Amino acid sequence: MKNERQLIMLPGPTNVPDRVMRAMLKPIINHRGPEFETLYDNIIRNLKHVLQTKNEAFVLTTSGTGSIECAISNVISSGDKVVVPVFGVFSEKLGAQVSRRGAKVIQIPEEWSSAPTAEQIEQVIERERNVKAIALVYNETSTGATLRDLPKIGEITEENNVLLIVDAISILGGDKLLVDDWNIDLCVAGSQKCLACPPGAAVISVSDNAWEAARKTSNRPYYLDLIRNRELGARKATPSTPSLPLFYALDEALGIIRDEGLRNRFKRHATCAKAFYNGFTALKAKPYPKKDVRSNTVIVVDVPTRVNSDKFRQIMRERYKVIIAPGMGRLSEFTLRIGCMGIISEAETLTTISAFANALADLDFPVDFGAGIEAARKIFHS
Repeated sequence: MKNERQLIMLPGPTNVPDRVMRAMLKPIINHRGPEFETLYDNIIRNLKHVLQTKNEAFVLTTSGTGSIECAISNVISSGDKVVVPVFGVFSEKLGAQVSRRGAKVIQIPEEWSSAPTAEQIEQVIERERNVKAIALVYNETSTGATLRDLPKIGEITEENNVLLIVDAISILGGDKLLVDDWNIDLCVAGSQKCLACPPGAAVISVSDNAWEAARKTSNRPYYLDLIRNRELGARKATPSTPSLPLFYALDEALGIIRDEGLRNRFKRHATCAKAFYNGFTALKAKPYPKKDVRSNTVIVVDVPTRVNSDKFRQIMRERYKVIIAPGMGRLSEFTLRIGCMGIISEAETLTTISAFANALADLDFPVDFGAGIEAARKIFHS
């Protein structure tokens, strides 16, 4: 296996700053000692800043999927009604996880190129009785669609005393997310995407309403028990042995975000996303989601006509050292996915678009080489 540097433009895991990688080389310490308490305190303080919340927050040694499992299994019991908007692979998976708890899942199906609306959520709550929670994906990684009505949905859930569970795995740290202002009760994310950290850690925030629900849930999980996390968190500790290298990395990554500032970080992601959309459109790779819901962190485009997706990605990977992802689910053969996350800048954006154009040319697709780069450059230099 060659140990050569490649540009990872996946929708996770993403490129990680060198200083974050170096942080993982710090010595192992006692996770029940004062050094860890200082590390823990710093992580939680900066995590709350990124989440824009005063709610309690925790770091879990698990994947993003594990954080969803944590959120659901601590507040949802068998027989509960849970509304799940479905507009892609990961919202389908969210519904499946809720169903595994024995809950009654009320799906709101939506076109995969679009995103659900607050009106749809409100209609279901008015129609159904005793809805326990809304569980939704804020940024659908399979389609590149962002649920922009999330703030309005938060108002609706608060007015109707319904819990709001949000999967923010592929957007936290890359676009606006106000946990408190948007009345989000449980918000989860993974380390390996917009936080620009290695995979293997996840985060979760918990509101007062969620704590009340958790206390009433008799069959909470053992490893992912939020009540136990709260008890130990009060002592700046974790219930089980944490992944110390990942905690070091997350501490460094959150510090980088704090130094840059959320507004600057979100503007950088939005600018790169706009450049990607313009550049790919100029190369005849049409963005898949509708314009008003296009994500700033996951760029999904249609595979150009008569281009083999697998061969195309192979050329980008092997010849141009840029790795992008195929589509997912029923879009697997028809779309390509590019991560616009973490340390994304003009350099990574233009390098990816250039590799994209060259790979198309290698497959004899008619390409105007300058068109993609020029369309993207206009965004950065306007």
